[in-house]
Amino acid sequence: MKQNLHTATAIATKQSAQKTVFSILFTISFAHLLNDMMQSVIPAVYPMIKEKFQLTFTQIGLITLTFQLTASLLQPFVGFYTDRTPRPYSLAMGMGFTLVGLVLLSQAPGYVFVLIAVGLVGIGSSVFHPESSRVAHLASGGKRGLAQSIFQLGGNAGAAIGPLLAALIVVPYGQYNIIWFAIAAVIAIFALTKVGSWYKDHLYQKARGVLSKEEMAKPVLPRGRIIASLCILLVLIFSKYFYMASMTSYFTFYLIDKFHVSVQQSQVYLFVFLAAVAAGTLFGGPLGDRFGRKYIIWISILGVAPFTLLLPHVNLLWTGVLSVFIGMILASAFSAIIVYAQELVPGKVGMIAGLFFGFAFGMGGVGSAVLGKLADQTSIEYVFHLCAFLPLMGIVTGLLPNIENK
Repeated sequence: MKQNLHTATAIATKQSAQKTVFSILFTISFAHLLNDMMQSVIPAVYPMIKEKFQLTFTQIGLITLTFQLTASLLQPFVGFYTDRTPRPYSLAMGMGFTLVGLVLLSQAPGYVFVLIAVGLVGIGSSVFHPESSRVAHLASGGKRGLAQSIFQLGGNAGAAIGPLLAALIVVPYGQYNIIWFAIAAVIAIFALTKVGSWYKDHLYQKARGVLSKEEMAKPVLPRGRIIASLCILLVLIFSKYFYMASMTSYFTFYLIDKFHVSVQQSQVYLFVFLAAVAAGTLFGGPLGDRFGRKYIIWISILGVAPFTLLLPHVNLLWTGVLSVFIGMILASAFSAIIVYAQELVPGKVGMIAGLFFGFAFGMGGVGSAVLGKLADQTSIEYVFHLCAFLPLMGIVTGLLPNIENK
């Protein structure tokens, strides 16, 4: 009788563990919203910082480069380490770096202190993204695309809200008011502590053998084919995030320069674009679960090209309209790319998440620096004419294997 009861309990626990844990997915998504909202304050205050410290576009690009590199270079190593030695409460600890960075940014008396502050925010991001992506994977219950989309939705929503709040709180009243965003970091620390407790319990169940042996699964393709496929995915990340860098870092400058709108008006247009990015994120994962991730990647990257090519040639109204289509279509790729890569290399969830988040951030940082230098030498309009061709690189998606069939 006791043995039957023990077996029934084990089966019930295993079935519970294999369900989609929406409470954890929404909590980690909310933390992602707060994290990316705080990060998005950095580019949102560029016009104010540029004027206050008399910076060039090259120096603005270096601020983004500093943030993106600290946020990107550590991520694969964090993911690789936590694949082997999980740290449930590292998420809350990483958010502490973001908190310190925001406080310093609100007080920064000069350009060097701005660089140090954004570097600390970047370190917090390098811990948050690979580990939170792993939590989303563990809580997915097999619906990995959906889980990644919920997780990414929070981040993109936060990235959209951040510039709007910066336009309302920081731009009119000054740099010091960035400190109000530190409240979000404190809230995120409490939320991530709760996630850490669930994560710790999940590890306990895994140690008891209650959970599935998914992490012991072997790749379905030869090593060389896997490496080639990962390289193709990184090329797609390059095209996506180089273009995204032009929008997130310089779209406000483009609108001010070409259409002579105010800083606050330009922030509203940036918010509209980033809100479209958030909306597009929600569709990519579930559609990939249903129809195949390769097709969603193809449509998302290559399908946005007609809109990006048209953007530099239209008036202000159509610039806003096209930015919505660009944001929605382009955003749907990332969840599908992450899950596709994790399925290519099973058992390395953290390392793959760290690699792709890190590469995405790195390309965003390099793109911002390169495009800033190019804008100084030519013009902002020329930058947008040039970047319009980047989505055409999506043609290489056709070289990816159909691993879902396997």
